[in-house]
Amino acid sequence: MSGVTRANRFGQVQDYATHANEEICLLVQAETALAFENLEDIASVDGVDGVFIGPADLAASMGLVGQPDHPDVIKACEDAIARLDAIECPTGILTLNEKFSKRCIELGTLFTAVGVDLCMVVDGAKALRQRFHFI
Repeated sequence: MSGVTRANRFGQVQDYATHANEEICLLVQAETALAFENLEDIASVDGVDGVFIGPADLAASMGLVGQPDHPDVIKACEDAIARLDAIECPTGILTLNEKFSKRCIELGTLFTAVGVDLCMVVDGAKALRQRFHFI
């Protein structure tokens, strides 16, 4: 019953606890080459409301560790979005690549994570340190 969670935008959603059950959905993550091979079957499991694509883990499973922006990973993600769209499955993705984020939205992702909270905290700390000229 925490009032400050990611799910309620860190306390910004009024009456979140009262209405949360009305908005719950089940999203599964597809983050490996094997998952991508079985994407339609995974998305079709009863109760699954959408699929969230993870390019960083996908890259690692493809032997491209640390390369979520590799052309083969991008192509696999774009293909997955199209395949999920074809079966009318809501799709999302997390990518810190702004250009690719916009491309995914154009392709039809409905939930597109464009940042990571911890990265934003680190970026804010770096900016603050720079403004105060700390080394």
